[in-house]
Amino acid sequence: METRLARPADSATGQEPGNGLATLTAIDPTSVSMRYVEQVPIGFARRFGVLGLDGANGELRVATSGLERLSILDTLAVHLGQPVVPVLADEEAIAAAINTAYSQQDSQVETVIDGIDDSDNEELAAMLTGGDLLDNDTAAPVVKLVNLILFEAVKRRASDVHFQPFEDRLQVRMRIDGVLYDYVQPPKGLQEEIVSRIKVIGRMNIAEKRLAQDGRTTVSVGDRVVDLRISSLPTSHGERVVLRLLDKSARLYRLPELGLSARDLVTFRRLIQRTHGIVLVTGPTGSGKSTTLYAALQELDSTELNILTLEDPIEYELPGISQTQVATRKGMTFATGLRTVLRQDPDVIMVGEIRDEETARMAIQSSLTGHLVFSTLHTNDAAGAVTRLLDLGIEPYLVASSLLAVMAQRLLRQVCSECKTMSLLTDEDRRRLGMANGSSGQQVARGGGCGECFDTGYRERTGVFELLEVDESIRQLIVARSDAASIKEAARQAGMSTLRGDAVAKLLDGQTSVDEVLRVTHAENVGNGE
Repeated sequence: METRLARPADSATGQEPGNGLATLTAIDPTSVSMRYVEQVPIGFARRFGVLGLDGANGELRVATSGLERLSILDTLAVHLGQPVVPVLADEEAIAAAINTAYSQQDSQVETVIDGIDDSDNEELAAMLTGGDLLDNDTAAPVVKLVNLILFEAVKRRASDVHFQPFEDRLQVRMRIDGVLYDYVQPPKGLQEEIVSRIKVIGRMNIAEKRLAQDGRTTVSVGDRVVDLRISSLPTSHGERVVLRLLDKSARLYRLPELGLSARDLVTFRRLIQRTHGIVLVTGPTGSGKSTTLYAALQELDSTELNILTLEDPIEYELPGISQTQVATRKGMTFATGLRTVLRQDPDVIMVGEIRDEETARMAIQSSLTGHLVFSTLHTNDAAGAVTRLLDLGIEPYLVASSLLAVMAQRLLRQVCSECKTMSLLTDEDRRRLGMANGSSGQQVARGGGCGECFDTGYRERTGVFELLEVDESIRQLIVARSDAASIKEAARQAGMSTLRGDAVAKLLDGQTSVDEVLRVTHAENVGNGE
C-alpha cells in the first residue's frame, strides 16, 4: 500500500515549505487518531517520531519531522490497512503529542488479567526495573499488569495504591483525594508474582517474606516522572504492599491557590516576612502541610535570603533553595541536621517535622537566635500544637517568646464541576453542621458522579485552615500552661476562623458538600454561616 503525499490544500493550518508537504504549526491533541494509538505501539511511535492524526473523510494523516522517514510510513500503511498522508511537524511537538495521546488511552487492566495463565509465571525472571509505564508491548504479562495498575493510579491522581491480600482474593485499592476506593481484584494465584514484581521495582529482597521492607524507585508515564515509595508488610494471608506516588512533574502551588481566606492570606504573608520566630503547620499525614510550607518558601526572596531545608523526603525541587535529605540510619536526623544547618549562616530554615524534644528545642533555640523557622507537627488543631510543645518538655516561656503562629489544616474534596448540582441547605443539614438558623434559600453543592470524577462526585481538593496568631493574650495563656481549649477560645474571641468554620464558608460558596465537611472537620459551633 502506498503512501500518498499531501497537497497544500490538505492542511488547513499549515505553511507551504516548498517540498509538496503540508507543515503543521501545532498538533491539536483532539485530532490524534485513537485507532492509531490502539494499533501502533508507543515504542514504535517514539523511535521513528510518527503520530497518526484524523483527517477529512476518514483520511489518516501521519505527522513526521523529516522526509527521510517516509519509508516508515509505507510500513504503517500496510500495518493499518489504509493509505496514510504524511505531514511535517516539529520533532519536539510530535514527541509531546505522543506522550499525551498514549497516556489518555484506557488501562485495559481487566483484559490483561484475563489473559494471564500459570505459564506466564516463568517470565518473572526477565523483569526489569524502571522504564516507562506506557511501553508495555513487549513486557511479560504480570509486568504489564503492574505497569497498567500504576498507570491507572497516575491517571486518576491517586496518592497511594494498596495491594491487600485476603484469604480468597487480592484486592487492589487506590486512595484518590484522600479516600480509598476498591479498584480491581487480580486472581489470588497471581499474588506472589505481583508482590515480587513490585519488590523488584523497589530493589527489595524478593526472597524475604517474613520481615517488613521499604523500597523506592522512579518511573515515568510519558513525560511525567513519578517517585514511588514502597512498603511491604507480612500478614496472615501474604504480604501486603502499599505504594506512595509522588508526581515530580506536578506543579508547585502558590499561597493564593491553597484556599486560604483573604484575611488569613494577608496575616500569613505578614508572618512569614518576619526575621525571626517559628511558624508551625499542623495536621494529620496527607493534609497538605508540606505543600503549604513550599508555597510559603516561594514567597520569600532566595536571592537576598539564605534558605535551607531539612526534609524526609525531599518532595519537590525548589529553585534557589538548598534542600537536605534526612537519613536517620546514617545518623542524619532532624536534630543533628539542624545543628549543621545553623553553621551555614541561614536566614530561613524549614524543618520537615518536629518529632521529639531535641528537635523541638533546637528549632525554638534557632528561632530565638535570629532565624525564621518553619516546621510541622501532628496535632488535631492549632491550639493543640502549643500543648504538644509543652508536653515534649519545652519550657512555657520559650514557647511564648518564640512561637509566631500555628496553622492547622485539612484537605477538603471539591464537588466535580462537570456533574455539580445545587440544592437548598436544609434545617437537618444545619443541625448536623452545628450551625445556627440562618436565612432560607441558601444553596449547597452536590456531585452526581460522572466520567470526569470517576463517578465519585468529587474532583481535586482545596485546603481548610485555622490560623492562630500568637498575640499577648495567647502568650499569657501559654506561660500559665493553660489547656488547648482555653487557648482556642481566646483565639476565636480574637477573630480566628476554625477548621469547621472555614469548611462551612467553602460549603456556602458552592465548593464542597455537606457530607464532605462532616467527614473532614469536627463538630463545633460555627454560628449562622453568613
